[in-house]
Amino acid sequence: MGNFIKRSLCYPFMASLLIGLTCNSTIAQSHSKYFQLKQKPPQPIKISQATQAIDEKTALNLVWKLPQVQRKAREIERLSKGKIRVAAMVDGSPTPEAPYYTVQVYENHVDYIDTIYWFRVLSPSGDIQVLDIIQNEYVTLEKWKPN
Repeated sequence: MGNFIKRSLCYPFMASLLIGLTCNSTIAQSHSKYFQLKQKPPQPIKISQATQAIDEKTALNLVWKLPQVQRKAREIERLSKGKIRVAAMVDGSPTPEAPYYTVQVYENHVDYIDTIYWFRVLSPSGDIQVLDIIQNEYVTLEKWKPN
């Protein structure tokens, strides 16, 4: 009889325990599936950066190929009988505060250089401005009257 009482008390208890664990597991899985379905997938974050459509070499070439610069270079080399060469170099690169390359066109003497023109090449557009030394401000090529 002791065995019968033991079975009649233990088996229902074991059965309810197993059912409870199974249901708890099923409920936990259904909640996780529910939350997985309702959550939006992660979206990539786009970081905005200033893109530079032109590089230093392009900025230098844009200035060097200007007809006014080429004319001045030929004139100086002709008048100096080839002793003085005209050259150009990039003196500054774009920053967030100053989005342009600064290009210096100069006479290259043996002991020193002598600046002829200062240009700004806007990045990323490639528009060119030149320093008007009389007004001490940069102007567009259309407004520029070289000497």
